[in-house]
Amino acid sequence: MWLRDTEATWKMNFTILWFVLLFCGLILAQDEGTAIETQSCFPDMCNLLKEFGAMREKLGAMETRLKDSETRLKDSETRLKDSENQILELKNKEFGAMREKLGAMETRLKDSETRLKDSETRLKDSETRLKDSETRLKDSETRLNDSENKIVELSNKERTKVIFSASAGGSGRIGPFNTDTTLIYRAMKTNIGNAYNQFTGIFTAPVAGVYYFTIFYHAGGEHEVKLLLYKNNEVVVMTRDHQSDSDTADNGGNAVFLQLQQGDQVYVQMHAKSHVWGFNHLTTFSGFLVTQM
Repeated sequence: MWLRDTEATWKMNFTILWFVLLFCGLILAQDEGTAIETQSCFPDMCNLLKEFGAMREKLGAMETRLKDSETRLKDSETRLKDSENQILELKNKEFGAMREKLGAMETRLKDSETRLKDSETRLKDSETRLKDSETRLKDSETRLNDSENKIVELSNKERTKVIFSASAGGSGRIGPFNTDTTLIYRAMKTNIGNAYNQFTGIFTAPVAGVYYFTIFYHAGGEHEVKLLLYKNNEVVVMTRDHQSDSDTADNGGNAVFLQLQQGDQVYVQMHAKSHVWGFNHLTTFSGFLVTQM
């Protein structure tokens, strides 16, 4: 831009000088009668012509330099365009490569997200199956514990043996007494489980279950016989015989199944004014555990 302004200025100055010289030539043409040599021109005009020549030379040099500058400028512009084109091409190439890389990365990212979702789904399924397995395992453990408890219970039932048998003992008649009296069978025959107490005459159930009891007696006819089998404070069964002058000996008995709870008591009471015969082989009280409940 600066070079173009300078060129316009020089062209304007050159035009002005051209008109000045033309004017001077017209004045010299009017003075043909005067002998003037080329070297005898007016001093101011000569100086002006010299300056004009110098300026023309400078102008030529300036024009040459201006052309060179314009040529160099065009070359620079061409090189600049080439550089810009190269930069744009590189940018396009880099952008294309980056876009391809970005596309590849997006594809890999989508694949990773898909695989992650699949993994999360499989993990949830595994967690659900694990919870189900844990629930089933707990149920199995509960059932196993129940089965083991039942097995232990059955084993305990099988191991629990309760069997006893005892006779009244003594050397003759027992009774009669003025009040009801618990008959104590002192002569033990069998006492597996130690549920019968030969000192109190009371059987105490060690476990809940069904038991079988029997009572038998031998007595004379001169007095009444009346034996009552009690469960706790309740009469369950009894056996008896009336007084008889003609009947010198009597035998009798009874039996019963009883469902007892642990700690229930069973015993035999002899009614007031009744009697039995003792000895080791006559009057007996027996029982055993049929099944545990």
